[in-house]
Amino acid sequence: MGFKNLEFPKDSTFLVTGGAGFIGSNLCEAITDMGYNAVCLDDLSTGKQANVDLLKDRPNYTFIKGDIKDYDTCLKACEGVDYVLNQAAWGSVPRSIEMPQFYEENNIKGTLNMMEAARQKRVKKFVYASSSSVYGDHPVLPKVEGQEGNLLSPYALTKRVCEEYGKLYYKLYGLDTYGLRYFNVFGRRQDPDGAYAAVIPKFIKMLLRGETPTINGDGKQSRDFTYVDNVVEANLKACLASSEAAGNAFNVAYGGREYLIDIYYGLCKALEIEREPNFGPDRPGDIKHSNADISKARKLLGYDPDYDFAKGIALAIEWYKNNL
Repeated sequence: MGFKNLEFPKDSTFLVTGGAGFIGSNLCEAITDMGYNAVCLDDLSTGKQANVDLLKDRPNYTFIKGDIKDYDTCLKACEGVDYVLNQAAWGSVPRSIEMPQFYEENNIKGTLNMMEAARQKRVKKFVYASSSSVYGDHPVLPKVEGQEGNLLSPYALTKRVCEEYGKLYYKLYGLDTYGLRYFNVFGRRQDPDGAYAAVIPKFIKMLLRGETPTINGDGKQSRDFTYVDNVVEANLKACLASSEAAGNAFNVAYGGREYLIDIYYGLCKALEIEREPNFGPDRPGDIKHSNADISKARKLLGYDPDYDFAKGIALAIEWYKNNL
């Protein structure tokens, strides 16, 4: 179960791009905990120096300050690397609607640079972060790979394009690529600050500070909230997957469905706070309902997530109580 007993060849080296971010720092921590080498590449534009400082004294951790938009940086970072876990990207659907060119540069060009560098340096596996946003307006639940609708944001488009490049790099060049469509990841070290912060850490922080959170829309939108350790497991298991599974994209979630309004009241209860939320307008580009079928990842990657929402949210609340 999980990832802690997974085995890789001795002295395996993993390059984690965006390794100072929320998911990336959890990956670096897990890899070094398991006794393997983690190289973190991050320009600290959204990643945090604190996440680097947390691991910097570990002998099997290396930090490179650099930008995946620079191809030479990507080439140097891939030197001597066995596995690339490409997490570096700019998130947020609403922000991408405001800044489409910026997202093109960072998310598409950056990922292509990394794929090409990984190919040139003969990396064994290239695992990259995609997103549930690629399902767009397709109404059917649960979301199944191969049944995508019209895209609703530049962010979603960047992730779809990266998946197409992943397919091509496998077919044309034989680079084993695995796209992971993350569904609303949450957990320790997720940033609660900023206009585009994820909903769970933002709600927790505001409630702990005596503030009233605003729910966009009526709160009846649903999401497949996924604890970060499930995502760590998916990345590491993709590195051990058969080449026959390469060139594909996989849903990475728990397979559950939580409504925003229920999460809000659940957080209030867990924190022993009674406070009604504010309600605001729907966010442009947002999908109303999201819930994943994870059977493809189960079958081809051996993905078997340990953390359901209840287990994950209890751990997240505990972490924020001690770290905010």
